Amino acid sequence: MKSPEIEELKRLVKEKYEDTLATSTDFEVFSLMLKNKYNANVSTSTLKRLYDYVGDEHKPRMTTLNALSRYIGHPDFSGFVAWLKTSPCYNSSFFNADQLMSSDLRCGDEVEIGWSPNRMVRLEYLGNSRYTVIESRNSKMLFGDVFVTGCFIAEQPLYLPFLERDGERTPPFVAGRNGGLSIVRILKTCDNE
Repeated sequence: MKSPEIEELKRLVKEKYEDTLATSTDFEVFSLMLKNKYNANVSTSTLKRLYDYVGDEHKPRMTTLNALSRYIGHPDFSGFVAWLKTSPCYNSSFFNADQLMSSDLRCGDEVEIGWSPNRMVRLEYLGNSRYTVIESRNSKMLFGDVFVTGCFIAEQPLYLPFLERDGERTPPFVAGRNGGLSIVRILKTCDNE
């Protein structure tokens, strides 16, 4: 049985261990290390089940979760879960940002986005959250590319599952990976042409 807390515990344990957990021997070595260095009795078969090395959907016992939580520096699994809830690394939150929502636009409106180092793209809104590239400077987006997004958020990257190009879909695309979009603005609305 999986839960986000257990999956994160597994990830952090593996990160701390800094060795592979991919073979039967790997799990035996890890189990022995836990016993000898940390006085934690976690069997090889339990570790194999936990890390999906063998197909078994049993929920791990609390003693196992407590031992692995202690291994990464927490008093027990409850302490680990409490830490997850308060850690700023894991909390969702609302934030204030300048954003341009597709729902606020009308067909024919033109939008400009830009990002470092010197990328600028001019878009025409097609409706239904679809945009087409009408001008591209220094970007891998090309004239005629079409994509779908619900909004553009300043200082955040623009993640797109694909661009439609020449009747084909590209792999996922990100604009502004480092630093996000530095320019997000409406250039022209279809009312003021």
